[in-house]
Amino acid sequence: MEYTNEQITELKESILFKKKNVYSVLDEAELAKMEEFCKGYVAYLDASKTEREAVNEGIALAKAKGFREYHFGDAVKAGDKFYFNNRGKELLLFIIGSENIENGIRISAAHVDSPRIDLKQHPLYEDSGMAFFKTHYYGGIKKYQWTAIPLAIHGTVMKRDGSVIDIVVGEDESDPVFYIDDLLPHLARGQASRPLGDAIQGEQLNILVGSKPLNKDGEIKLAIMKLLNEKYGIVESDFISAELSMVPAFKARDIGFDRSLIGGYGHDDRVCAYPAIAAILEQENPTHTLMAILADKEETGSGGNTGMKSYVFIDIIASLAKSLGANEYTVRYNSKCLSADVNAAYDPNFGDVYEARNSSFINQGVVMTKYTGSGGKNGTSDASAEFVGFVRNMFDNAGIVWQTGELGKVDCGGGGTVAVYIAEKNIDVVDLGVPVLSMHAPYEVIAKADIYMAYKAFRTFCE
Repeated sequence: MEYTNEQITELKESILFKKKNVYSVLDEAELAKMEEFCKGYVAYLDASKTEREAVNEGIALAKAKGFREYHFGDAVKAGDKFYFNNRGKELLLFIIGSENIENGIRISAAHVDSPRIDLKQHPLYEDSGMAFFKTHYYGGIKKYQWTAIPLAIHGTVMKRDGSVIDIVVGEDESDPVFYIDDLLPHLARGQASRPLGDAIQGEQLNILVGSKPLNKDGEIKLAIMKLLNEKYGIVESDFISAELSMVPAFKARDIGFDRSLIGGYGHDDRVCAYPAIAAILEQENPTHTLMAILADKEETGSGGNTGMKSYVFIDIIASLAKSLGANEYTVRYNSKCLSADVNAAYDPNFGDVYEARNSSFINQGVVMTKYTGSGGKNGTSDASAEFVGFVRNMFDNAGIVWQTGELGKVDCGGGGTVAVYIAEKNIDVVDLGVPVLSMHAPYEVIAKADIYMAYKAFRTFCE
């Protein structure tokens, strides 16, 4: 049978899959909404460089929308809006829906920790006329990327008298910044001959914090400690009970002549956290019970009592079910979750590690990742066809521009998300998030169109 050009075109339209560019579906009004949404995101990103700060920002946004603090055992009813602050480093927002909670909860679960450099418990020392902090890096970083850039210190110190003080230095234009030395190229022949991953060692990530001696005898460490004592009232032993981190001192900025991209520290995973909480904050008297989780510790395996391996969100579900006279096991079995995490955007400069047919691309919308893991899907929950079909149909019916993606070629590496820890609690889950360029670098890049489409996707899920 011979097909006419018209028939071939019709066949292509009806049976072949074709990715869309977000800009092909947004009119001028929507583009204006996208820009406004991204302004809010940039403000959130700059104010949330640690998980503690992200939690504080999330609580402030929630309170402005009428959310109140939840305590285990509180009586709840349809329409109630709550937040739960888990030890200052994990935040859960939830709204009680009008339908029976045994129909399940719609959960969006992101993480708000990002790769960074933490101070050791005995960090301060002096050597060769300079004072330094010793560090232990957090999460998967390329160590060489963190040298010779301006750094800021963020964190919390519990002092020996039991009082707690928050410290941020390096973000204000009048602040000093901090720095990790690198070797000049003239003397770096040996360094340059080593594999890229070994060019900078973990124990070389020492933070330069000063060089001015206290007196003629050259007491530099004491001079730095005296400054810290005068400003914050801390003594050297207080570092033992502190959480202090070095993060890039950069601000988020538009990238490109067309300003279509955003560069910033911590897109992974605040670029998913912000649209997830923005979507739930807009809801009033929803049908479904809704929950947004901003978890800690994903970059180090989701452990601890503020990571997704913690049972805190299961305990909250159990507490809500008890208050509403429901069976907690039935609630979990019928719940649905979008694990809100990023994927690696295809980068033509490094195209050899991607499989282009199954990669995500910037400006092609929010990306659904059916499975993560490495090699033979090791460490993944691998969402079911039924749940992927549910999400796919929901997005198609709502006009959401979405795509699918994997984290590179099968044998090139891989990675995981919190999805597997949610799935093991008997909840349907699939990853959904924003494609990121230069993931885990001190300055990552995302497309405005993709975060805006992620927001619309999470909003649709809530509705």
